[in-house]
Amino acid sequence: MSTEIDIQSDIEALRGRFSETKDLYREVCALLFFRYGITPTASKLYQFVRKGSMNAPAEALAKFWEDLRSKARVEIDHPDLPAELKTTAAEAIAELWRQATAAARHELAALRVEDQAAIEQARDERDRAQHSAEEASTSAEVVRQQLAAVRESAQQLQTDLEVERRAHAGAVARLQELQRHLEEARSQQERVRADFSAELTRARDAVDVANARADAAERRALLDIDQERQARAKADKQLEALRAQSAQAETRHRESLLSQADAVTRLQIKADAAETSQRELTASNRSLATEIQAMREQHAASQQEALQYRAEAQTLRALLDRLSPPEQAPQQEAPVSKAPKAGARKAR
Repeated sequence: MSTEIDIQSDIEALRGRFSETKDLYREVCALLFFRYGITPTASKLYQFVRKGSMNAPAEALAKFWEDLRSKARVEIDHPDLPAELKTTAAEAIAELWRQATAAARHELAALRVEDQAAIEQARDERDRAQHSAEEASTSAEVVRQQLAAVRESAQQLQTDLEVERRAHAGAVARLQELQRHLEEARSQQERVRADFSAELTRARDAVDVANARADAAERRALLDIDQERQARAKADKQLEALRAQSAQAETRHRESLLSQADAVTRLQIKADAAETSQRELTASNRSLATEIQAMREQHAASQQEALQYRAEAQTLRALLDRLSPPEQAPQQEAPVSKAPKAGARKAR
């Protein structure tokens, strides 16, 4: 079956080279006889060629055999040779021709086997090539699908890019507007900063004045506290002295009662005198208590005034903290540090 396919392929190649019908049949006869070792017949020729009438392959076949016999016949024409020698030489040459033809056919058969192997290999390669072509076709189809998807994606990206360009143009316009507002805000900020600097200077001056007043009030309160402590210490000493005197009087009174019964009247007089002295001491003690209470009220008033000054200073510090910018915060630490100083003095 493969031989017939190869013959048909070779005949198709001969069709392109020989347009005349008789020439085509002659070449097909030579092809079958010499290449494939097939004895050509008129029916086989017509079966392969299928051109012209049935007489055309018969005539071509007869002409082929006649040419083949004329080529195989050897005639030695020399006037000096006898006829027997001519015949013997012709037969020898014909035998050589036949042997050469047989050898050629043998070599042709070997070549045909090699050609058949090459044809089989070519067929395998053709099958592999067809398989590769099918795979390539499948891959090409996949690539075409991917290319279509890429084109769609590129179209979508183009659309998105156009939208992004429009959004970018809008963003640029908004940015320019924001820059204009920013410039205006910067100008306003400069004005506010100048006003704030002036206000901050006034606030610092007010804080310094308040701190000075608070320090003065604190000093006055400390002096009042010291005076109160001294007065209290003095009153405590007088009270102790009175208690000692009272104890001595009671002791003397008891001793006088025990020592002499007859001295009751005298002791009664002494007791009256002691009672009078006791009343005087009590009145003096009450007067001291009134003075101490007055001093306490004065001290409370001084403390209230100091607290009021301290509250005013804290209010001014809070106002200064709110009005001060972040970069100027370290400059406000000096006025604020005076508050712990006042507390430390009060603790002493």
